[in-house]
Amino acid sequence: MAGITNGPRLLRGAVVATVVTAAMLAMTRLHAPIAGQGGDKSQMPMAVADPLIGALRRCQLLGQAAAGDVNCLRAWAENRRRFMAPGARPQAIVATGGR
Repeated sequence: MAGITNGPRLLRGAVVATVVTAAMLAMTRLHAPIAGQGGDKSQMPMAVADPLIGALRRCQLLGQAAAGDVNCLRAWAENRRRFMAPGARPQAIVATGGR
C-alpha cells in the first residue's frame, strides 16, 4: 500500500523534471550563436550590404567597451540620424500617432 501513496509524488516530480529540462533546452537555444556567425564573437560576417550594419554589429560585439569607441559613437549617431529622418517612417503611421 505504501507504493500507492508515493505515486502522485513521483508523477509530480517527473512532471517538474520534464518542465525544468524543457525550459533549460529553450534557454540554451535562445543563447545559441546565430547561423553564419559561429561561436567566436571576434569574427564578423564577410559581406555586409550596408556598412552601418557592419559597424553596429561590431559595436554590439564590443559590449561595454563600445561606449568609449569613437567609431561606435559615430555609428550610433548615424543610426539615430537615419531613424529620425523625416522619410524614415510612413506618413500614415506618423499622422495617426502610431495606430
